[in-house]
Amino acid sequence: MTPTPLTHAGQIAKEAKGKPYKPQYYPGNSLPAKNRKKYLDPSYKLQKLRTISDDDLVRIMGHRVPGQAYPSTHPPLEETGEPACPIREMVTATPGAKAGDRIRYIQFTDSVYFAPVTPYVRAWMYHTRWRSTDVGVLSGRVPLEMRERDLEKVAKELVETEIFDPARSAIRGATVHGHALRLDENGLMFDAYRRYLFNKKTGEVEYVKDQVGVPLDKPIPVGKPMKEDMLRKITSEWRIDGHKYRDDKEAIDWVKRIHMLRTIAGFDPEGIKGI
Repeated sequence: MTPTPLTHAGQIAKEAKGKPYKPQYYPGNSLPAKNRKKYLDPSYKLQKLRTISDDDLVRIMGHRVPGQAYPSTHPPLEETGEPACPIREMVTATPGAKAGDRIRYIQFTDSVYFAPVTPYVRAWMYHTRWRSTDVGVLSGRVPLEMRERDLEKVAKELVETEIFDPARSAIRGATVHGHALRLDENGLMFDAYRRYLFNKKTGEVEYVKDQVGVPLDKPIPVGKPMKEDMLRKITSEWRIDGHKYRDDKEAIDWVKRIHMLRTIAGFDPEGIKGI
């Protein structure tokens, strides 16, 4: 009888002679690669750099009024009387799902000028760190959809920690353009809606509109922009004027291998056996 093929993780565990398998999350030895490994690894605790109140974050997202009860799209799960399901027993519902919350979103734009995370890394990070996420990734924006109360909890961590720079990361629900344009005189990304401004007296970035451009009743400060040397230290971006991608041999070899396997398997899946 032919034995059941091991998964990649299982094969590694077998070769490690019983030692637990530890995911690498990302290849490479350069600084951006090491930062990517940290951000994608859920066991790494993101460093908190600032505090944004729950109500202020709700105002910036613009989905409900602070203090308003969470609108629901279906009754609480405990009241629905759904039939027995093995999957439902295996997977614990999130607080938002249990309560029947509606689905809402937050969307980030990350500058190409040494922002802490890139769009693709941000999307990967959502999948590895949090449950019940629905993620999209484009060249200049990453929408994240979740049950509303779950989303607010995650959004707070996204804004208060090292993966957010007030000048080169932005909350933009619409008209996101500007991530690849030059920074202004204060180091801020271009924003056609001018959702945030630099307060020269406090040195902080303040949101004056919510994520879709609706004016706020009062400015909401989100902290001071990081220094350039700090951004270069924590960024996950490769740049010709920073850490060059082509200097990271392991990362390059990994990409070459993926493209090679996809190309060969596209013509003949059997052709990648043993590679």
